[in-house]
Amino acid sequence: MGKGDSRTKRGKIYQGSFGKTRPKDPKRAKKTTAKKTPTRK
Repeated sequence: MGKGDSRTKRGKIYQGSFGKTRPKDPKRAKKTTAKKTPTRK
């Protein structure tokens, strides 16, 4: 877990990629929570 690990924030900064651990827009990152749909009986 370091620069070479693409799953960590530091690794994504090093590679120059974006994803869940390093979103492009930090303002929208906190709002993207999965809404659970109500189950029907």
